[in-house]
Amino acid sequence: MRRVVVISDVQAPYEDKRALKNVIRFIGEYQPDEVIQIGDLVDYPAPSRWSAGTRAEFEGNVIRDSEYTKANFLEPLRAVYDGPLGVLEGNHDERPQKYLASRAPALAAEDSFYRFENLLDFAAYDVQKLQPYYNFAPGWVAIHGHESPGLNQVAGRTAASKARKAGVSVVMGHTHRLAISPESAGYGGKLRTLYGFEVGHLMDVRKAGYLKGGPANWQKGFGLFYVGKYNATPHAVPVEDDGSFVVEGRRYGEIKRGPKGQFMQKDVR
Repeated sequence: MRRVVVISDVQAPYEDKRALKNVIRFIGEYQPDEVIQIGDLVDYPAPSRWSAGTRAEFEGNVIRDSEYTKANFLEPLRAVYDGPLGVLEGNHDERPQKYLASRAPALAAEDSFYRFENLLDFAAYDVQKLQPYYNFAPGWVAIHGHESPGLNQVAGRTAASKARKAGVSVVMGHTHRLAISPESAGYGGKLRTLYGFEVGHLMDVRKAGYLKGGPANWQKGFGLFYVGKYNATPHAVPVEDDGSFVVEGRRYGEIKRGPKGQFMQKDVR
C-alpha cells in the first residue's frame, strides 16, 4: 500500500514555522511514497492586489521570498526526503507571472524567469510541477482549488462540489479549511461515493494582515492517503496551535515543560 502526504497552503514567508518544521520532520521519519504540495507554497504579497499602489508594491521582494522558500521549505525537505515531490501552482504562486503579464505583457511573452517553477528552481530540487486534476491515486485528483469558481463557507463542501462536477474525488487547498466531505448516489445497494477533501493550511494566521485581527474559518492541517490498487483512503491530520499533530499514534512536535517543570505534551506512541 502506497502512502501519500498532501501538504496544505504554506504561504511562505508567512508560514507557521513550528508546524512546518514538524511536518518536514514527520515526512523525513515516515518516508511516504509521494509528497504533494497542494499550492500556495509562496504568498508573494508584493505583486498582489492588496499591495497595489502601496510601498510594498515598489519594494519588490519576489526574489527574496523565492529564496526564502527554497531555504526554508525545499532545502530542509530534500535534506530528509528524496522521494517523488510535486507542487501545484496556486493563485498566490502565480502572482509574479500574472503581474508581469498585466503590467508588461511584451516582457512576459518572452521572459520565463518569473514563472513559478523557475523562481523556485524546481529542476535543482527535483520537483515536478503538477498540472491541475493531477491523478495521484485510483479515483482521486488533486487541484489547488482556484481553477474553477465557487466557494462554500462550510469546511469540505467546496471540495465536495468540485468532486461532483468533475465526477471524481477531489483533494484541494485554497480554502484553508480542513475536512473530508463524502457524497453517495445510487440505489439497490449499488452506491458510488465521491469525496471532497480540503487539507487546511500551514500559515501563521497572525501574519495574515488582510484579516485585520478578525476571525477566520480556517483550520491548520494536512492530508494523508493510504493508496491501494483500486481505491484510496483519505485522512485529515489536524495541526494544533503549538504546531504539533498525531499520526498513527505518534505525536510530532516539541516537548514543552509547564511552570512546575512538568511535561505538557509527550510522544504518545
